[in-house]
Amino acid sequence: MTPRPAVRILGIDPGSLITGYGLIEVQGSRNRCISLGVIKLPEKQPLEQRLLQLLNQLRAVIGEHAPDEVAMEQVFVRRNVASALVLGQARGAALCAVAEASLPLHEYAPASIKLAVAGNGRAEKPQVQRMVKVLLNLATAPVEDAADALACALCHAQGRTLKLQTQRILQGAR
Repeated sequence: MTPRPAVRILGIDPGSLITGYGLIEVQGSRNRCISLGVIKLPEKQPLEQRLLQLLNQLRAVIGEHAPDEVAMEQVFVRRNVASALVLGQARGAALCAVAEASLPLHEYAPASIKLAVAGNGRAEKPQVQRMVKVLLNLATAPVEDAADALACALCHAQGRTLKLQTQRILQGAR
């Protein structure tokens, strides 16, 4: 049986001040971290300038690492609607970078991401950080925003693997 080709998944955790990103390579059931980091934007800068900077930096990440697919966390509104609107604008800048590169986008609810990596849809950030460290065999736990981005990529990888396995089973049943 020929091994499946590796797929690169870029996870993005958008924010108006800090956006996390993490790139994993998936081959079969093996996940490997290729790159991770955060894009920090100046708080004193006007929002439109921060959004432009975010767009440009995500373009650079996409250009440097050539992902095959992108996974991004959906906006979740708790109490502060104004914060959710600003977060939505940061997501919009990230979405533009993804669309410009013509990459397939997959979006996940925060609870689905936490469930996929930590086994608990209400897992706290430190638990997600620890599980990302373990799942990707990293020397240290990533910072929160990068861990969230990697968790999003891992969530997509898990769902993607399940979908491929289901397709193979269904094709064999024919």
